Amino acid sequence: MYKVLLYQDKNGKSPIDKFIYKASKSVQIKISKQIKYLELFGLTRENPNLKKITGTQLWEVRILGKDNVRIICVAIVGNEIIIVNIFNKKKNKTPIKELKISLMRYKDCVDI
Repeated sequence: MYKVLLYQDKNGKSPIDKFIYKASKSVQIKISKQIKYLELFGLTRENPNLKKITGTQLWEVRILGKDNVRIICVAIVGNEIIIVNIFNKKKNKTPIKELKISLMRYKDCVDI
């Protein structure tokens, strides 16, 4: 079993929580399901919606369909996974802006 944490900034606020809170009920349910998969399978191939982001330590969990949400996470220590970013994906490629935010938050987590 893996422990999944949500990124918090230095003030203790979580942009991940904010995104989930603002999402529709159906999207909240889908996000919750993907977090459960992360808790069960971690960052392994057994998780069907997981993809490694090439050239980084980041992993992308895909919620497909009309919602098209992406959850960016990273393994920290042992069985801990931190969700560092979550966003609606509108184009085929993951936006560079979102990757930069994810990497910055990852660096934030490692420095703590």
